[in-house]
Amino acid sequence: MEGEEFAVGCFLSIKTTLGDEFEAQIISFDTLSNILVLKEKSGPRWNIRLLKANYIKEFSLLRQGEDPLDVNKCFLDLTSLQAREESALRQADADSERFGVGVTSEAQILFDALSKTLPVHWDKTVIVVMNDVRVSSPYLPESVSGGTPAANERVKKVLEFERKRMQTCGTSL
Repeated sequence: MEGEEFAVGCFLSIKTTLGDEFEAQIISFDTLSNILVLKEKSGPRWNIRLLKANYIKEFSLLRQGEDPLDVNKCFLDLTSLQAREESALRQADADSERFGVGVTSEAQILFDALSKTLPVHWDKTVIVVMNDVRVSSPYLPESVSGGTPAANERVKKVLEFERKRMQTCGTSL
């Protein structure tokens, strides 16, 4: 690529050495790092892709375009961006609560298995299922307490099944 073909704003069809094929608009090119900053359409949104130029196998110039960073034409919906940030932070908080602190990988595997079909959360190192049933270390069926007899049996069956699956798959117990 040379001269005008690297011009900010032009649209390219690109094939990479890794087999990706896509169309994108050049936002910027850093000659020192040999990295293109590309704007790529993805459904209703645009994605930014950083691509080392030496990973380009083939390209063709589709058309010239205007500067995508023209400050007179750029619009940022700050309300939408703040809402996306808040949603991402809430999701990250929810995801972080799914990881036990100070528990073995086995305990985490059992927690994850229970969480597929039942509401669960951690109370320090105890798995709490349906807000009533508690599973304490060493997380065996005999370690299940509380809750209704039916809920208790359901949790025990999931633990037994998951432990058998872990033994079959070779996951450490």
